Amino acid sequence: MTAATIASTRLRLGLAAIALGAFSVVASPAVARGPEGIADVAEKVIDAVVNISTSQTVEAKGGGDGRNTMPQLPPGSPFEEFFDDFFKNRRGPGGGSKGGERGDNGPPRKTNSLGSGFIIDTSGVVVTNNHVIADADEINVILNDGTKIKAELVGVDKKTDLAVLKFKPTKPLVSVKFGDSDKLRLGDWVVAIGNPFSLGGTVTAGIVSAKNRDISSGPYDSYIQTDAAINRGNSGGPLFNLEGDVIGVNTLIISPSGGSIGIGFAVPSKTVAGVVDQLRQFGELRRGWLGVRIQSVTEEIAESLSIKPARGALVAGIDDKGPAKPAGIEPGDVVVKFDGKDIKDPKDLSRVVADTAVGKEVDVVIIRKGQEETKKVTLGRLMDADKVQAAVKSDEPAPEKPVTQKALGLDLAALSKDLRTRYKIKESVKGVVVTSVDANSDAAEKRLSAGDVIVEVAQEAVSSGADVQKRIDTLKKDGKKSVLLLVSNGEGELRFVALSVQ
Repeated sequence: MTAATIASTRLRLGLAAIALGAFSVVASPAVARGPEGIADVAEKVIDAVVNISTSQTVEAKGGGDGRNTMPQLPPGSPFEEFFDDFFKNRRGPGGGSKGGERGDNGPPRKTNSLGSGFIIDTSGVVVTNNHVIADADEINVILNDGTKIKAELVGVDKKTDLAVLKFKPTKPLVSVKFGDSDKLRLGDWVVAIGNPFSLGGTVTAGIVSAKNRDISSGPYDSYIQTDAAINRGNSGGPLFNLEGDVIGVNTLIISPSGGSIGIGFAVPSKTVAGVVDQLRQFGELRRGWLGVRIQSVTEEIAESLSIKPARGALVAGIDDKGPAKPAGIEPGDVVVKFDGKDIKDPKDLSRVVADTAVGKEVDVVIIRKGQEETKKVTLGRLMDADKVQAAVKSDEPAPEKPVTQKALGLDLAALSKDLRTRYKIKESVKGVVVTSVDANSDAAEKRLSAGDVIVEVAQEAVSSGADVQKRIDTLKKDGKKSVLLLVSNGEGELRFVALSVQ
């Protein structure tokens, strides 16, 4: 190879390296900054995003500031510790916590809290989170230009953590509209604007990380998850799509420190729009009510009911005064479709029923004994006062030991006056009472206990231990791996339990 050839080769390689380097320099920033439309969205909607400032007079008692704004999570929720850190002790600028005040006693004092919100009507209607304004003595809306105006509370919905405010504008306003959160796809770009740490007018961007996220914070959980930076003070602020439409209300984050780690949750606009309309119209929520108690369809229960694949919401009980009873829905039915919408699990049914108008007649598709049937139901109204009844069990000894039979790790006895008294079982409850449970049995694992009453075995009524054993023997001969029990507590509240017969 001549010197000229070597020089030419080196030149070509050098030009190629330059070209690759140029490509790298141009491409990387484009990828890093995301789509071009973010700045346009921010400029278009920024004046519709407001800060929410609240104040509250509380007594300085030991153990905190008296405000409990954290959603009530079920014990053992994997998110409990994160929400506890995010919501408790919100004091001072940006909703942060100030140390040194817990446990002090003294005269009443004022606490302040800051959050976010957005204008949906130029007459001065604002949407925010309920926990932002909960228990506030005074609420103020702060516009993007710093104008501070006192606001009134129109209504709240604690179950979705939403609130609507109203204020009298002193000048023309900019408002935003709701988009369709159902059209969101995983990976779509979204923009969050709010008041993190009382910095105001802060724009962050990210993608939709997940949809329909259930984090056990309420009965109608169906959050949008995003990695757009959301921090303390962003609560109640809007999440926008790249058209500038609100597709969610930023509500929760997961964070051990209170700062964003890229896991935030927003209430989807489809839910928000319906709640806001009712709060503006009625000042309260009027949710649909079916009048059933439901539970999940496990693989064992699905096998017992000949349902493949496992899906739907299993009806465990019927309210005597509810809409489901006159429609012919019964315990043991599995709801797989409601008003044309597929029901995959109990949460699906709870949400769709709640979102359906009171008084509307809907088709409810159920599976009963392996066959689909359609029932027509006219929905009632769900009342806020939840009636919770707990079974009370007595420690009084029975005058005499009942005759029992063992089956499925259970000691079973026919109901008698003495057993009803011992376990406080209502006269309306019929079946076979459980007097003892083998600690190593499947029944113990499924939390059956003494005082429970087996009402049905494989959807057939039983009245003695012999009836139970007979049904089990038949199921074994038919090759069934599990048996479905309808179980009642002493108050008559029903649930289904599937036990292995192997």
